[in-house]
Amino acid sequence: MNTHEYGTVAAPVDLSAFGHDPWWLVIGKALAIFVFLVLTPLVAIYAERKVMARMQMRVGPNRVGPRGMLQSLADGIKLALKEGITPTGADKPIYLLAPVIAVVPAFMAFAVIPFGPQVSIFGTRSPLQLTDLPVGVLYILAVTSIGVYGIVLAGWSSGSTYPLLGALRSTAQVISYEVAMGLSFAAVFLYAGTMSTSGIVDAQQGAWYVFLLLPSFLIYVTAMVGETNRAPFDLPEAEGELVGGFHTEYSSLKFAMFMLAEYVNMVTVSALATTLFLGGWHAPFPFNLWDGANSGWWPVLWFVAKVWGFLFVFIWLRSTLPRLRYDQFMNLGWKVLIPAALVWVMVIATVRAFRNEGYNTWVVLLCVALVLGAALLIVLAGTYRGRRRTAALVTASGTLPFDAMSGGFPVPPLPGQKLPGQKLPGQNVPPQRRTDVSDTSEDSHA
Repeated sequence: MNTHEYGTVAAPVDLSAFGHDPWWLVIGKALAIFVFLVLTPLVAIYAERKVMARMQMRVGPNRVGPRGMLQSLADGIKLALKEGITPTGADKPIYLLAPVIAVVPAFMAFAVIPFGPQVSIFGTRSPLQLTDLPVGVLYILAVTSIGVYGIVLAGWSSGSTYPLLGALRSTAQVISYEVAMGLSFAAVFLYAGTMSTSGIVDAQQGAWYVFLLLPSFLIYVTAMVGETNRAPFDLPEAEGELVGGFHTEYSSLKFAMFMLAEYVNMVTVSALATTLFLGGWHAPFPFNLWDGANSGWWPVLWFVAKVWGFLFVFIWLRSTLPRLRYDQFMNLGWKVLIPAALVWVMVIATVRAFRNEGYNTWVVLLCVALVLGAALLIVLAGTYRGRRRTAALVTASGTLPFDAMSGGFPVPPLPGQKLPGQKLPGQNVPPQRRTDVSDTSEDSHA
């Protein structure tokens, strides 16, 4: 059995329960996972539309079925029966293959997600998990990374400008946020002593990692929203500037496959967050006070409830936050999440090294406080210098200097910048009236 305590050396995780299921049980597990991942998006789409309507004081779907419950099914049937249109300039083989590449890895990632402990299935003792690997979390990270190829190939093969721009955005987005996501995983690996999903769940019997590794949890939650192209990080699908993004030229069943891949990816990252930080299938408080809460089929209920908690957060964010500007999005990934994840991994590694050497808890806490304090001072000093530099430039020139062609291609000015020759607000107002607020408002009405 694995352990999360630093003072002991973690024993190898026992994976002997996997790989011995009869063929019919393997097929049954795979089919159950497939049905779960197909039905969950149907319910999630309906829940998203109703919850968003509630938050925005609207009604939402209320026509098809009782309270509109069959609206998602009706939309799916409509998409499947619509005429599929292929653009003339598209690279047809890749154009048709891209939705398949996007949706298949989303299903494959669930192969190593644990739903529960060992149970009896028609007289055969088997864990509620299709399989497990010594590097199960890395398998999920690798498989989900393949899904972005579907988005990139869809944008490139469409033969259109806007889908190509959406595909390029998605590439930069995945590269930026998977680095931070991988670093948040590293802290879990150091604490649990294993990369196996079942081993990580077993290591959280005493305390969930959301409490022990809170910075890693916050970094992962932010990165998983960026990974799934969901608001406020849905820049590859930005309707305001890219029409529909990478899937602009797709219709009918091919478009439905992209939508299915997005929602299945949401379920996958939510299940992974549950596995790594919320104890997996272990019962939450106060249900864990019951002796039978973590045995039998009850853990499936706890696991699904935690996954739906994350799905609600996805819906909540979409209903609440506006879409980020692209430079803000990149700055968040490269200048905030990745440095914070690096510092936190170093803190966890330092704590583990000290505990393995036999130092007491107070020495470890003092070292952690010194490291975090030094990192905070560096961040504050850099922010202060940057603001001082910006204030000096604004004071000297009246506005931030801006060269639209400095990067080799034209870019629009950011807030506080002006194009060469552009007049500042109030520049033509006579000096005696420029400081009069009431006159300025009268001029605007005039």
